[in-house]
Amino acid sequence: MTNVLMVVSGAHAWTLADGSAHPTGFWAEELVAADRAFRDAGWTVEIATPGGRAPQVDPNSLSPQYTGADEAALADLRAHLDALGDELTRPTALEEVDVLSFDALFLPGGHGPMEDLAVLPLMGETIVAMLDAGRPVAAVCHASAALLSADRPDGSWAFDGWRLTGFTNAEEEAVGLAPLAAWLLEDRLRERGAQFASGELWAPFLVADRNLYTGQNPASSGPLAEHVVGVVGAAAAPSATSTR
Repeated sequence: MTNVLMVVSGAHAWTLADGSAHPTGFWAEELVAADRAFRDAGWTVEIATPGGRAPQVDPNSLSPQYTGADEAALADLRAHLDALGDELTRPTALEEVDVLSFDALFLPGGHGPMEDLAVLPLMGETIVAMLDAGRPVAAVCHASAALLSADRPDGSWAFDGWRLTGFTNAEEEAVGLAPLAAWLLEDRLRERGAQFASGELWAPFLVADRNLYTGQNPASSGPLAEHVVGVVGAAAAPSATSTR
């Protein structure tokens, strides 16, 4: 059976430029939309966090003010998170994962990854292992920050010159957090050498470069996961050419 490793931030707060802690975690839609797409495809999903710490849902991701979602949609998100039960409240420790036993790697966002996954060497090692094995590595929204940890032993960045996307400066400004941030995701990715691409604010936008697949914002979560399902399915399909 096809399986995917979903690495979720274990951070419960995001350190702002003034040193204060802004409550955060993972963005509900990004985890739920991806989890649903994978499970609907018959995949097994393994949720892991650094140290096996129970992740925290960003409270803003369940707020009509920050999501534009109606109460029915928010109730659906809450119900899905509740249904995950121990898978979410007692996740696997990333340190205990055999990453190459998985067919794909998926990283949901929220500001949490900017706090922990962006600077975690083990996250970088996990990404590079999957990348070099030719397996899909996918990140959506702020989870593209995790790609910053993907340094090779010689100090080079694994994604130097690659096309990718993530939460944009303009979107961060639109939610009012850009002036408060210690650093902005788009800026940091560009500084490291990424060819950063973006679409319309809040609209689904995906970028594929080799076996890296990235989505710009929460609306990109479901389409990104579905694209990864398609990529893995196409790779597993028997060749259309037969010999006799």
